[in-house]
Amino acid sequence: MLTAILPVRSLLAAIFVLMAGSGFLSTLISIRLERAGEGTLLIGLVATAYFAGLAIGALRAGPLVRRVGHIRAFAAFVSVFSASTLAYAFWQQPLFWALLRLADGFCVAGVYVCIESWLNERAEPQTRGSVLAGYMICLYLGQAAGQYLLNLDDTRPSIPFLASSVLVSLASIPVLLTHIAAPETGDAPPFSLRRLYDTSPLGVIGSILTGMMLGAFYGLAAVSVRRIGLDMGATAMFMSAVILGGVALQWPLGQLSDRYDRRRVIVLTFAGATLVCAGLTGTQHNGIQLLGLGALFGGLTFALYPLCVAHTNDRLEADERVGATGGLVLLYSAGAALGPILGSAAMTLPFESGLFAFITLCAGGALAFGLWRQTATPPVPSETQHAYQILPRTTPVAAMLDPLGPDDIPATEDS
Repeated sequence: MLTAILPVRSLLAAIFVLMAGSGFLSTLISIRLERAGEGTLLIGLVATAYFAGLAIGALRAGPLVRRVGHIRAFAAFVSVFSASTLAYAFWQQPLFWALLRLADGFCVAGVYVCIESWLNERAEPQTRGSVLAGYMICLYLGQAAGQYLLNLDDTRPSIPFLASSVLVSLASIPVLLTHIAAPETGDAPPFSLRRLYDTSPLGVIGSILTGMMLGAFYGLAAVSVRRIGLDMGATAMFMSAVILGGVALQWPLGQLSDRYDRRRVIVLTFAGATLVCAGLTGTQHNGIQLLGLGALFGGLTFALYPLCVAHTNDRLEADERVGATGGLVLLYSAGAALGPILGSAAMTLPFESGLFAFITLCAGGALAFGLWRQTATPPVPSETQHAYQILPRTTPVAAMLDPLGPDDIPATEDS
């Protein structure tokens, strides 16, 4: 793996630093708004703006990158992102912050498009898996490490935003000084959403509901756990545990799904997520229990999107997979944009853990749908299943990094 990622180390360093500087902003902004006495619904709308920006950027950033080139586009996205992180310190007003979050989401999507298409161009067929794994490790480790910048919130109100802006700005240096030639940006072939649902109903519904679960979590979990008594340091540890747990369990669950009926593994994963979220709705947890449940929550829910992608790919020809995976990314993004709104509405209910009750409902709904699909159609034989591949929930360009895309896997009928 080390040999494979050395040629793209500057790109991986850039994504690590960027996520370290920006991965905690959702948590910080939700906490700041709650401290200011803003309603939960308003906090949810601000969180939704970020995921809406991600979805718009995933669709529209590609043409901009093609027009001006990867390095210029990357520098522009990072510059705007760095400026917006500073702008939060100017005026704490929800509508203003929502507009900044929308811009943040668009810029982050643009950065993903630049990095992922660059990695796709540089990776050889035999090293794609290692390059993708290295990319995801850097992305999630940066995001987990960045949570501890929340501890700066006790110094001066502007310090966390200043630290974020510094790190985001520094993320541009490895790319601007790289010797790696910039690639031509390609587009994923279109794949209609109606056809995508007809091909794999569970893949579509699972991706949307997973997006709702994780969108609600990222946007509102910090507020929820603060209300049950966690201080800023403990909140940072909880968020970091969720992210690191998500990294740890994806591969084992993926290997199980390659050996057995993948739908059964997806259903069992949703069942586990339902139970864990139900446990998180309780308020009587000590610190170790809460961290353990958080890590399990991350481990199960982070695996669900790539499991749904692999399940969908089991029913597609090789040349259809990139377009279909791009469609699933957009459906996930739509769910993630909707999640904070519905999650914030659940938090207005007269009990403390309404957020995790909402996430439990989403997981339970996906579980019920998966059980129905198991009775509706036969499974794909395990020997013809497309091998599981961990994929980030970023942009459609990430699908091009799938090392198994060229494989000739026969398509079957409905799921």
